[in-house]
Amino acid sequence: MWDLITEHLGKLLIGINYLLALGAAFTIVLRNVNPNRTLSYVLALLLVPFLGLLFYVFFGQEYRRTRIFKKKNVLNQENIKNWQQSLVLDQKQIDELKDKDLRDKAKLIRLLHDTEHSPLTLKNEVEILINGEEKFKRLFEDVGKAKLSVHLEYYIIRDDEIGTELIDLLCEKAGEGVEVKINYDYVASNFSSVTRKRLQEAGIIFYPFMPVYFPKFASKFNHRNHRKIAVIDGEIGYVGGINIGDEYLNAHGKRYWRDTHLRVRGESVGVLQFHFLLNWDFVSEEDLVIKDEWFVEPEITGKIPVQIAVSGPDTDWAHIMEAMFVAITSADDYLYLTTPYFIPNDEILMALIAAARSGVEVKVLIPGHSDSWAAKYASFSYIEEMLRAGIEVYLYDKGIIHAKTMVVDGIFSTVGTSNVDYRSFNINFEINALIYDEHIAAKMVNSFNNDLQESIKLDPEEWYQRPFKQKLKESFCRLWAPLL
Repeated sequence: MWDLITEHLGKLLIGINYLLALGAAFTIVLRNVNPNRTLSYVLALLLVPFLGLLFYVFFGQEYRRTRIFKKKNVLNQENIKNWQQSLVLDQKQIDELKDKDLRDKAKLIRLLHDTEHSPLTLKNEVEILINGEEKFKRLFEDVGKAKLSVHLEYYIIRDDEIGTELIDLLCEKAGEGVEVKINYDYVASNFSSVTRKRLQEAGIIFYPFMPVYFPKFASKFNHRNHRKIAVIDGEIGYVGGINIGDEYLNAHGKRYWRDTHLRVRGESVGVLQFHFLLNWDFVSEEDLVIKDEWFVEPEITGKIPVQIAVSGPDTDWAHIMEAMFVAITSADDYLYLTTPYFIPNDEILMALIAAARSGVEVKVLIPGHSDSWAAKYASFSYIEEMLRAGIEVYLYDKGIIHAKTMVVDGIFSTVGTSNVDYRSFNINFEINALIYDEHIAAKMVNSFNNDLQESIKLDPEEWYQRPFKQKLKESFCRLWAPLL
């Protein structure tokens, strides 16, 4: 019997593979999700034995609506309920919004205001930080002045030069009695055993987000925490695209890294804190008791309206993608978009094309150089269609463009962690700040125009004549775009 099995082992394994693959393909089809993504997974399952099945196991599972997090422990605490109630707008505040000429963006505000804890906060000060040099300077200053707490949640924290400098400072603050909590993504971050020991000895509490085996070989494992949040003393918050790593320093002759981050003070800091605590309650696996000192009544004069939008497998809807869609479709004059990964779904692509064809000035800035061969050519595959629709496309040429921003009609801006791709919209945990303010929008436009000076504007006729070999690469990578 054993001899018979070993003699036909290959055929047996192939048979088992296709039995499981057919079952998985049937499950995918029944989901009634995006046809392109469905077809990509089915092709992978049926045409690539074993590897296709492994790919589906690691990347194809759909967890939206299954509630990965236990949120009730945080939501049911009385001080959280009181804090949420304090952010409900009254009629006077709504009338003041009309005076700010936000009526055209009312749909965008309403989209998120009553869902997934994204209230519109009115009392805020917002500072735009360009590149790691500005972000780290301000962050280190604020952490150095911390008296009560420092809460960090990052996709990437490395114990390299800048990471070690931050860790030194955190250990110092912990020694002064400041409460330090760190939530880091297990796959993307890198702590040595020496660093872990230092953190523990300093009394810093740190947890990885959803650990997986062999993280160095699993950089694309699904459901990563791509957020970048810092909250100091419940008064100051940071959110945007900049992780904790030396590549963001633009020092020592390394490749130039262009990114954008925000420093905020005011009511929106409480929302950042709230989402940090939801994740902390999950990763710590403890019944977290919310402290009043984590939510501070802001003493500021700024009146910039800000919403914090989050999305991930545990949210009912793809909130950040929906916010971008509404912002694009409601644009009247112009729309400027920057993203390091441009692999849009059909909805976002059609919204951009329709906006341009209806007379809106649409400019899209993407990398000319990318850290992913497949993502680069998948992005390039969308360019011809956009150019034909009248969209101006620019390739950033100075280095790596990692900023994730959009500005619309001189009133709406967004800065955050979400790329314009399927992974950010549906798989990873992301967070964006939505800002409704003319002065911030003007600064964002100025920053965008500065980036255009370091970019190549694509000429439609020249792009249409690009080599056939490149078109083949684009078409091949476009086929697998929903899986990247």
